[in-house]
Amino acid sequence: MTAMSLKPGATPLELAVQASTAAVADAGIDRSRVDGLLVGSSQGVRPDRLGVGFAAQGGFFDLRLLEHVEIKGATTIAMLQRARDAITNGEATTVMCVFADAPLVAGKGSGSAYAHSGGNEGVRGMERASGLLGSVPTYALLAQRWLHVTGNSPDDLRAVATTARAWAVDNPAAVNRQPLDADGYAASPVIAEPLRRLDCARPVNGAVAVIVSGDPSVGATRLRIRGVGRDHPVRRRRSGAESWFGGGGRAVDDALDQAGVARSDLDLVELYDPFSIVTLVLLDEYRLTGGTPAGEFVREGHIGAGGSLPTNTGGGQLSGFYLQGMTPLAEAIIQLRGDGGARQVPDATVALVGGIGGRMDHHAALVLERAA
Repeated sequence: MTAMSLKPGATPLELAVQASTAAVADAGIDRSRVDGLLVGSSQGVRPDRLGVGFAAQGGFFDLRLLEHVEIKGATTIAMLQRARDAITNGEATTVMCVFADAPLVAGKGSGSAYAHSGGNEGVRGMERASGLLGSVPTYALLAQRWLHVTGNSPDDLRAVATTARAWAVDNPAAVNRQPLDADGYAASPVIAEPLRRLDCARPVNGAVAVIVSGDPSVGATRLRIRGVGRDHPVRRRRSGAESWFGGGGRAVDDALDQAGVARSDLDLVELYDPFSIVTLVLLDEYRLTGGTPAGEFVREGHIGAGGSLPTNTGGGQLSGFYLQGMTPLAEAIIQLRGDGGARQVPDATVALVGGIGGRMDHHAALVLERAA
């Protein structure tokens, strides 16, 4: 991992070089041992967007596998799935998966990089003409719908935000580490009702690189990919059907089935949480609460330190750092390696990592286990 910055600075390419250099050093190899490279980048076409050109720029040559993967927030898990399959099928031996982003640029607000996502044509163009700019108002609609359908309270959003911050306090890589209580949350301005500023992830400039290998000599501390699942509801959002919910659980079911483990076997869960509402929705949709409504589950402390299902243990994207699907993966790796410091989940052996893309249109799930 690079440092996560809230200030303009290095380009995605420079950040990717830093992260990839750190990854090969951590694995105890040099670049020549990497024969596969999978590159992910933030959605939206920007001039500095990371692509397959990173291979030459990052010093990777004679590759057997080189691809740019893009499924929005599900990309990271898709990259690991592709790497695993390539190694299993003999297409490569050691594959690096790298994601880098630098949405913070001089002279522009932090939200400007995402406010224009989706383009100006078709349905998205009509939305933009109506003032629906970017993801915050979109997920505010999702939140309103969830509150209406479930009968829950906006207090559930607060519980997610304050729990995430409590985890982040002990995460040196988190960009929001100041303690947060109910009064502090209430003081946060409403951006799009019911979402407050503290219900929204904060963009950062940074990069993460992960090495997947079938060679047992690579890496001193090894984790095992036990299962991967994907589900793509790709909602049409027309009358007569639910626009937001009712999909994604199949990805988790498939990942758990591959791994041969049950939900009760999970020591921790790392979910893609660009907004507090997403944590609540995914806890329900992935059936992780044992039948307890997600809001009640969070308010009772189950996802916090010492809870029955520690979730987003580095602060997630809400308080840790927003680097799309690499955020939950990086924290799962840290925890399973036992490197979590003051926030370490005791005896963490099995983790579920979740990624979503678009407006809950894409779901990916990964089961990781600490190798014996």
